[in-house]
Amino acid sequence: MNHISKTPQPPYYAVIFTSERTEGDKGYGQMADQLEKLAFQQPGFLGVESVRDVTGLGITVSYWESLEAIKNWKENALHKIAQDKGKTVWYRQFALRVCRVERDHFFEI
Repeated sequence: MNHISKTPQPPYYAVIFTSERTEGDKGYGQMADQLEKLAFQQPGFLGVESVRDVTGLGITVSYWESLEAIKNWKENALHKIAQDKGKTVWYRQFALRVCRVERDHFFEI
């Protein structure tokens, strides 16, 4: 996804997922596409921004209305499958951070 998410006025929440991939796709791309489509259907989902460099380091930030919405996404059945595959197949390492957004600012030409 190559755009900046248009989020509402704060406060809202950001989930920052930083990861280092293993080599090869191994079904990752297909699952990522499915999860992105599914996330947009989740109550409380506000948007997502994601980048990955050529070395396999990636950062995905998803935005949510509430901690409850984040918890519900974490418990989604397909997302749980992806979490398990991430730990066993797709990632060398990852970090997950949940933050409350208190303030934001946007600039556009």
